[in-house]
Amino acid sequence: MEQHQDPKNPNQALDSATQKKHASMLERLSNLQQTRLQQSLARKSDSVSGPSFESTQSFLTRFSDSKRSIESQLAGARLTSDPQRRSDLQQISTSIADLEKLVAENSYYLPSYEIRSALKSVSELKQTLDNLNSELLPKKKFSFRNKGTKKEPSNAPEEKEFGNADLQPKLVFSIPDTPGFRNKEGELLVKDFRGSDIGEFTISDLDSCEVRLSGCVRTIFIHRLKNCRVFAGPVSGSILIEEVEGCVFVLASHQIRIHYAKGSDFYLRVRSRPIIEDSNGVRFAPYCLCYQGIEEDLKDSGLDEETGNWANVDDFRWLRAVQSPNWSALPENERIGTVNISNLETRSEES
Repeated sequence: MEQHQDPKNPNQALDSATQKKHASMLERLSNLQQTRLQQSLARKSDSVSGPSFESTQSFLTRFSDSKRSIESQLAGARLTSDPQRRSDLQQISTSIADLEKLVAENSYYLPSYEIRSALKSVSELKQTLDNLNSELLPKKKFSFRNKGTKKEPSNAPEEKEFGNADLQPKLVFSIPDTPGFRNKEGELLVKDFRGSDIGEFTISDLDSCEVRLSGCVRTIFIHRLKNCRVFAGPVSGSILIEEVEGCVFVLASHQIRIHYAKGSDFYLRVRSRPIIEDSNGVRFAPYCLCYQGIEEDLKDSGLDEETGNWANVDDFRWLRAVQSPNWSALPENERIGTVNISNLETRSEES
């Protein structure tokens, strides 16, 4: 039944006005919620070139599925015949390396305890694989030889037992077959990614070289560098570094992981906390690179703001509450100045 306001009753008029304001407020809140929902959907749609996962839960689901698959492969390795066994174990090793790469590439938005838990699981998988290698793959038999017996020379390459890496650091990630600089000594190596469709780039096996990279790229792999200087523009994904000594790095990325580094300096701009493992004598300072167009590249990569995370290093081999002795902040009076890599004509083609 329709209600009529009594003009002589001011309380009834006040209640009506209050109801209208309340209804108007609910409508505004509804519109605001709808706008936020549409923006969220738009961000998810645009995130194809961003992180591989949109949430911690989706990452954990993918990680668990991959982990179960590897565990199944490990259990089945005992059932395969000898000729096939070595190939199967090599494939499992590759799968474990891919799983660890998955953690590294997405750790910039994951909680620290989730990263530690995932890396612990990866470490356990590696240990299981090492045990299988020792148990299932045949070892060379020991035999006595006469002192006077001379070994006939052979041009055949020496056999190496799979998985026997006691004398060398174990790979944190598999070196991909991507464009890059490899096997150089004493050279200036320059690459401009602007206008190219290169997504991943590898820098491997360099000695006393200087590397200068401008423009944006998605991922950089750095492996086995000695006495080198690496200056790189923004990386929209991850930088994975392993086995470097006596080097200087100027890098910007969403996530940076460093393994087996000795006596090296890192000038970083990074969205998440840098991760070091099995490293010592490494020092950190803020990013100091300059070239024409770098501000636009930093903005396009989501790295235009300084987070200060260069000084918030996580040492995954140091679990005590006190400061890790393996890294330190680089004293200001020992830092290099701004490095400008514009207008360079000397170039070396990637291999």
